[in-house]
Parts: sequence; C-alpha cells; structure tokens
Amino acid sequence: MKAIVVAAGIGSRLGDLTKDLPKPLVDVNGKSILQRQIEIFNKFGIDEIIIIRGPHKEKFNFKNVTYVEDTDVSNHDLLGSLMTAEKEMNDNMIISYGDIIFDENILSQILSSPEHSTLAVDYDWQKNYQYKSDILLDKVSVVTLENNSIIDVGYYENFQNSKNLVFGEFIGLMKISKFTAVQLIEQYNHLQDCHQGKFHDSPSIQFGIITDMINELLKNGIKFSPTKISGRWCEIDTPEDLENAKELFKN
Repeated sequence: MKAIVVAAGIGSRLGDLTKDLPKPLVDVNGKSILQRQIEIFNKFGIDEIIIIRGPHKEKFNFKNVTYVEDTDVSNHDLLGSLMTAEKEMNDNMIISYGDIIFDENILSQILSSPEHSTLAVDYDWQKNYQYKSDILLDKVSVVTLENNSIIDVGYYENFQNSKNLVFGEFIGLMKISKFTAVQLIEQYNHLQDCHQGKFHDSPSIQFGIITDMINELLKNGIKFSPTKISGRWCEIDTPEDLENAKELFKN
C-alpha cells in the first residue's frame, strides 16, 4: 500500500498566505496540512508516500517521501496533476487531495473497508457549508448511490432538480486497487489520444478533475463503493476554511 498526495495546487483563494507558499504547506495550529497527512499515513504503516508538487517546490522539505514534479500546473487541473505520478501507480493506493485535513480514524475506516476501491463519503455533509455561499456549495463533489455502489460523482449544482438522489460528499480521500489503477491509466491515456470536448464536469479532459475520471471508470464498469466516514475533516480553500480548520483541530 502506498499513498499519493496531489499537492501541486496554487491556493489562490487564500490570498497573500499562499503567494509564495504551496497550499498544502499552510500551517494549521503548528503543523502544515501535508505534515498532518504524512504523520497519519505513517501511523498506519504507509511509508511509501508520493508527493506531487508544483510551484515553490523548494518549500517542500519532508524526508522519506518521493517527490513527483508537476511542471505544467497552469495547463491542466487535478486529474492531469495526478497523472504526472503515473509511474508510481503500480500498487494498491490511497489517493488524497493535498488541501484536506482529516482524523486518523477516517483513514482507518478507508483502510478497513473490504471493498477494493472506495471513496470516503461524509453523509452529514451539509453541516460543513452553513457558513459558505451558495456558489461554493454548487461546486461540492457529491455522490449518488444504487445498491450501495456509487453511480455518479459530480458537482452539487448538477443535482438541483434531483436532490433526493444526493447521498453525501466525497471528501477527497480514496483507496483504489492495483487493478483499478491500471484501468485508470489505460483509460486516461486512451482518452488523451481521442477525446474531444466536454469531459463530465469539466470543459475538456486536459482540464479534468479526479472525479471526472472516477465517473469515466464507473461508466466502464469499474465499481466504487462508499465508505461512510465519521470524524473530523476539513477542506481548506478559503480564509474561512482555514479558521474553521484551526477551530476544529484545536486538539
């Protein structure tokens, strides 16, 4: 088991705080977002950790990790960034967004799931958006289910007329099998060669996000199951998110 953290994000919505600092290195009560993730991975015996880094790469100074350079951040989105680590995607893996903080019991729940490929899903997700605008709420990645299998992952705004289908929020943490990783790579590379136009929730595959590729795999018969999480977690996109994280993770 290895972990890949997509940590090349610029974090422009955090303003001056990330002017010269990658968002995953933002401090939350004495530890950076990324340091918190690495410590939790290590606690569960995951010591093969791949960090995908972008601008200001010299600021990353963690030991005993493998760095993959995303040198083209402005010309792709999260999916393209993840695929810069294609050569490392050769095992069962945890994939994590680089701007989330989570309790160790959330990772434990993912690792303990009997399912080969599973997404961490917050069933009580709407409580996290009481202080956010409707614009931000629209871009939340939510999942819908059928027979306890995920059938769709998409922006909340896409479910405005069928909100009864919304099940929970994908928090940006997942476990995938080696088989699913192989399928992801093969299908992504095929689409890079032949796909044109809109790609699920994104304007193109070039600017695709990771949930777009999950939907593509679902469409082609690859199963993802939800892991119902309980515990603290927070995605840090805005100054308000950062203050919320500091309050949530006081101890």
